[in-house]
Amino acid sequence: MTTSEKTVPDADNAGFQELCEHLVRTASSPLDRAAVQALVEERTILEVAAVRYALIVDTEHGPTAHFEGLSGWQHALGLDEEQRSFLGLVLSMVGIGHTTVASVQDLDERRLPIILRAILRLAGNDTIAVGTRM
Repeated sequence: MTTSEKTVPDADNAGFQELCEHLVRTASSPLDRAAVQALVEERTILEVAAVRYALIVDTEHGPTAHFEGLSGWQHALGLDEEQRSFLGLVLSMVGIGHTTVASVQDLDERRLPIILRAILRLAGNDTIAVGTRM
């Protein structure tokens, strides 16, 4: 089993979901909230223990996402290329790293809409729908 494979046991699924909801709820800014929400929706990156270890810090209010903790660790987290591209885009939303928008080419049909929704959240737009064209 590689570290990019699922690392959260099914028995801990409820706890993992609780953690995700808490991270979104306690995000310190709209930028952080959009980035955390994208990671929560993508899920596989947050399921990697090394990512959680680098990203999440315990505070007096509980666990909080601290994106600076991921800075410089992208290639050491055991993520596959597509997960690294996604994470790079998420980190660029909070001003970390130099990932170009062109890296969306590396995303699959599941991850691309997640990033698009995150960009809309950053823009404060809740009127544009992201989905399949007819």
